[in-house]
Amino acid sequence: MRILIKSLLAILLLSFLIGTAYLYWVGTSHLKPTANSYVVIPGTSLRAFSRQLYQQRVLSDPYSLVLIAHMKGRSHGLKAGEYRFRAGITPLELLDQVLAGRVVEYPLLIVEGWTFFQVMEAINNAPKLTHTLENFTPKQIMTKLGYPNINPEGRFYPDTYFYSLGTSDAMLLHHAYRKMDTFLQKEWVARDPSIPLKTPEEALTLASIVEKESAHADERRLIAGVFLHRLQLGMRLQTDPTVIYGMGNRYHGNIHLQDLRHDTPYNTYTRFGLPPTPIAMPGGDSIHAALNPAQTSALYFVSRGDGSHVFSDTLQEHNNAVIKYQLGGKPKTFSSSATSSKHSKPKHKTSPKNSVRSKKQDSQ
Repeated sequence: MRILIKSLLAILLLSFLIGTAYLYWVGTSHLKPTANSYVVIPGTSLRAFSRQLYQQRVLSDPYSLVLIAHMKGRSHGLKAGEYRFRAGITPLELLDQVLAGRVVEYPLLIVEGWTFFQVMEAINNAPKLTHTLENFTPKQIMTKLGYPNINPEGRFYPDTYFYSLGTSDAMLLHHAYRKMDTFLQKEWVARDPSIPLKTPEEALTLASIVEKESAHADERRLIAGVFLHRLQLGMRLQTDPTVIYGMGNRYHGNIHLQDLRHDTPYNTYTRFGLPPTPIAMPGGDSIHAALNPAQTSALYFVSRGDGSHVFSDTLQEHNNAVIKYQLGGKPKTFSSSATSSKHSKPKHKTSPKNSVRSKKQDSQ
């Protein structure tokens, strides 16, 4: 009897060692995934997922992955989502990936200077997002996000956001809204106390104008200084991007003198002060510039044609700069009044500027 028991124990030990060696061999073997991605729906068990991978010829059998998980004490906690497995991955690495929830993520870029319309175009064209806001009006979208009676323009922080399968468009927008609100409030607290802006909303509006006026980060504080100087003196801002925004669908790449004279709530040639809302999504640099402007006596600026600007204190200096950089050195008749356009020319052509997480958050 004692010999029989010893024999049985030896057999059991040998079986255990063989099984352990087999599982180790299976667990460290290199797999060849056959599909681009694999989706784990909520509520899927590890056993069911293992069978799925076996049927798709990723695993050599439907049991070893489950046994390995039990041996490691990690048989529960499979995270739902979309997974992509690299060629040569081992079952142990695969198990770690699905239990840690390292799912496939897709980027969505909100570009500095985009309007809310452009943001929603990008959102609606993102194929892996769950779309719940299609055909909603801007007001309906803001209501669904939990911010009724707030205009959406300028409210979503420009950044690259990463989302996974199952993320809704509303979730992504809510994240971008909170990121903008947090950044704006932080900058507002640290603002230059001498600026004549009364609310963070006014700062956001000015920042959106600064964003549209220059792609050069080193000019933005000076541009903000010019606009704030004008506001302090009671002058009109007279900035083309606000006119373009107010034109809406009437804008086709050029604005003319008649457009500058056509009054809209956003025409800063016909109206004093800031427009009623932002005109685009300003980036962090533009918000910082609006709240910490350069101290300047300049009241005018004109494009050199290369994206940079010439700044002038007087209208005469400005007119000379317009002749040099905008009119090819050939004077033309244009206004010389104290409130004339900072561009001082009848026709203007513009060129473009250059769970959800965001790219900038990764570096913070």
